[in-house]
Amino acid sequence: MGTPLKVGIIGVGNISGQYLAAMPTYPTITITAVADLHEDRAAAAAAPLGAAVVPVADLLASPDVDLVLNLTTPASHAPLALQSLAAGKHYYGEKPLALTFAEGQAIMEAAAAAGLAVGSAPDTVLGTGIQTSRQLIEEGRIGDVVGAMVHWTAPGHELWHPNPAFYYQPGAGPLFDMGPYYLSALVHLLGPIARVTGVATRSDRPRTVATGPLAGQAIPVDVATHVTALLQHASGTVSTVTVSFDVWATRAPLFEVYGTQGSLGIPDPNQFSDTTLLWTPEVREWAEVAPTAGYRDGARGVGVADLAARLAHGEPPRASGDVGLHVLEVMEAILNCEEGRGHSIRTRPTIPALVPLCIHPTLS
Repeated sequence: MGTPLKVGIIGVGNISGQYLAAMPTYPTITITAVADLHEDRAAAAAAPLGAAVVPVADLLASPDVDLVLNLTTPASHAPLALQSLAAGKHYYGEKPLALTFAEGQAIMEAAAAAGLAVGSAPDTVLGTGIQTSRQLIEEGRIGDVVGAMVHWTAPGHELWHPNPAFYYQPGAGPLFDMGPYYLSALVHLLGPIARVTGVATRSDRPRTVATGPLAGQAIPVDVATHVTALLQHASGTVSTVTVSFDVWATRAPLFEVYGTQGSLGIPDPNQFSDTTLLWTPEVREWAEVAPTAGYRDGARGVGVADLAARLAHGEPPRASGDVGLHVLEVMEAILNCEEGRGHSIRTRPTIPALVPLCIHPTLS
């Protein structure tokens, strides 16, 4: 058994609770330090773990930190990634990898130059839901894949999040916030995306915080709130994607893949272990498929644990920075499409190896 990778966490906001609940259970990693602008919040997160509470600069300089886990808001993703790599630390960040493709490229170039690993959320693609779906496709259970359809919509995160303003700033919106779950899943299932066409709009509906101490506060909106895209994968498969903060209700399917010999109902890629559905002409009804691949009972942070295990064996992480960069290029291209014109996508990430059905990553 190897030595667990020592992880320092920067940012303990809303999403951190899910990471902190699961990460101590993974044998490939141990949390050694926590930093946050609010020291009391950092102390509350660190205490159950026996981790040090330190300023960001000290965390980056610490010999007791091998990898930096960045859970801050999107505007801080690229700066902290570059600082972490410059300090000689491996890096794993919440999605998106950066605000722009150029920033994402700088991160990956810095990592390559330093010989360091970069991982990027979402790691939900490593759960039994997406991995089982991928195995069904690779085994030809629905024949040749013809197309896929994604439809994620909601009225807006201000209805539940206590501090949602950043969701309406660059680096978020429905595309940069929810898009990475679906686009990463599409890439794992169907391979890299070669060309995109997209249309994005912004509604003028007033947004106000609905819950918590900021309830009633107005939210400035500086991003597209309804986005539709047509994606052509390098394989020739075509996917359609709609993500929106402007839909109160819908009857549209959420995520489906269509083949010449059947269809798949893909589970929510924002979750780890929801059930895949299979429809074939022989059965002619949707049937649940028992998990055959992926991390069982996966949770946020399994991507960090997977990175540590893969690093110990000289292999690239499955929740990889390369896929994160590819998704970032796709999202930026969708928003930059002129009417009726598409964008070619330059990046072609290697699709990480399928996760065999197992409990969690190990160093052995």
